Amino acid sequence: MQLINEMKLEFMSKSNNEAFGRVVAAAFASQLDPTVEELADIKTAVSEAVTNAIIHGYENNPGIVKMVCRLYDTGIEIVISDEGKGIADVELARQPLYTSKPDMERSGMGFTVMESFMDSVDIASEPDKGTTVTMFKNIKS
Repeated sequence: MQLINEMKLEFMSKSNNEAFGRVVAAAFASQLDPTVEELADIKTAVSEAVTNAIIHGYENNPGIVKMVCRLYDTGIEIVISDEGKGIADVELARQPLYTSKPDMERSGMGFTVMESFMDSVDIASEPDKGTTVTMFKNIKS
């Protein structure tokens, strides 16, 4: 796998920045000439990861969401990270319908959605230190 290009972005943990992050990732991925479906998959997964950072990581408090995108000859790697609350049990959080915010009527499908739209999803988290979600999408050339 050969690295072609890389970009880094930081933005405030405000809900309206979810759309910003999604569009930036899709624009960067467009250098690989993905299909419309591949772009939609990337935007959906990024949206879920950024929303998780804002709602669960920072619990709607001020913070910084970081996004790193790397283009490879085979696809795109997207890393979304926060320095928020963290996840005590990542495997439990990955279970469909699990939510730590049932009072907010959250669906508990964020990680499941990411996993269904991306080819790989890795979650690293430590309580009170934050969470990093690394996703990869193969782009057919």
